[in-house]
This record gives sequence, C-alpha cells and structure tokens, in this order.
Amino acid sequence: MTRITVLNPNTSAELTDTIVAAAQRVSGPGVTVTGAHPAVGVPSVESHAEETVAALGVLEQVVEHQARTDAFVVACFGDTGVQAAREVATCPVVGMTEAALQTACLVAHRFTVVTLPARTIAHSDRVVQALGLGHRCTVVAVDVPVADLVGGSTHLLDAFAAAAREQMTTAGAEAVVLGCAGLADLVTPLSRDLGVPVVDGVAAAVGIAAGLVAMGLNTSRANTFGAMPGPDYVVRPR
Repeated sequence: MTRITVLNPNTSAELTDTIVAAAQRVSGPGVTVTGAHPAVGVPSVESHAEETVAALGVLEQVVEHQARTDAFVVACFGDTGVQAAREVATCPVVGMTEAALQTACLVAHRFTVVTLPARTIAHSDRVVQALGLGHRCTVVAVDVPVADLVGGSTHLLDAFAAAAREQMTTAGAEAVVLGCAGLADLVTPLSRDLGVPVVDGVAAAVGIAAGLVAMGLNTSRANTFGAMPGPDYVVRPR
C-alpha cells in the first residue's frame, strides 16, 4: 500500500478536506491518501509574506508525518515550501504546480494557468519560469480570494471559462491548468465547455507521487537536496 500525505500549507481544515476528497477520487488501487495542515499559520496563501509563514508549516508537517508517509504532495499553487521540504523529507515531495505544468506539457504545446487571486500571478509565474516554460505557458487570474473555494468552486465556472477562452484566442492555449488547490470540481465542466484538456494540479501530483514510489525513485541527495542533519532542526518553544 502506497501512503500519500497531501499537505495543505494553510490552516483551513475545510479546504484540506476538499483537497483530500478530490485526491482520493483519482488515487489508484493500492494508494491511500490522507491530508494534513498546520495548526498555526495563515488561513490562505495569497502574498509573499503568507507564503513564507506557510512554508514553515509545510516543513513542520513533513517532520510530523514522515514516519507514516511514502510520498508528500504539497497542495498550494506556487509550490510553497517544496524545495525545502525535499531537503527534509526522506521520501519524494511533489509540488502541485510543477506536477500540473509538466502534465500539461504532455497534452498540449501551449497552455494557460488560470489562478486566483490576481496578486498570486507572480507565484505561479515563478514556477513557470523556473521550469523554462515561459514560451509555452501564460498565467492569468480570476480575482477572488482563496476563501471562496470553501464549500466548492463550481460558482466560479463562468469566470474561469472566460479567462481561459481569452487565452485560447489570444495566446493559442490548447489546455488549461487550474491554478489553485480546491478547484477539482471545475475539471469536467470546464473541459466540456472549452473542448480542451483541463489539468488539476493535486490530481496530477498524486499520480506522479504514486508513480515515483512504484518506481523506487526518491529525491537525489547528491548535491542540491543534500539531506539535513536530522528532523529536530525546527526549534519549538518549551
């Protein structure tokens, strides 16, 4: 049995439940998916300051759940804390942004990320540029807060469809990447409406994480992600 822990970097239990439910729907046989989020941190990750705080929560959750996990998925677009988590974790760590973008490359030549809110465009674009995909991918936003996803996202279908359709017309996008966790319920109706593939990053990350475990692949310790001295590097109040 492959155990995947999906880490929500914000403190919302409701959003964590939504993300995990979506991940469980796409997990294959022999894969179990559980979720975790920090008890202390930020309610959503919509700024650079919030991202910095949330990254510490990701590391703390890695330390807490490592013994019961075969792979971690970080469910925050922008891949909050992923690079640091790869140094700390003893198993693979997959960020939903990288997973979604690499998956989109397999099904389309050009594609667009539709994220939310508008101020997080830079977070998404950072990963796009780091992967060298700026010539294939645009990033646009629906300007609503992440809190609007609690309870579902179907009320945002028209806004996401309009943003994606504009990129299909002006930038030649052939697929759409949903730029936030908690948007899985848009995949089917949006794909049907637009007639192109729609990629949910959490689903993509869960599939890739399970594949890495099945292939026996882990983060290289040769240089960049050399292992930390131990799990007790996080100093907590006594």
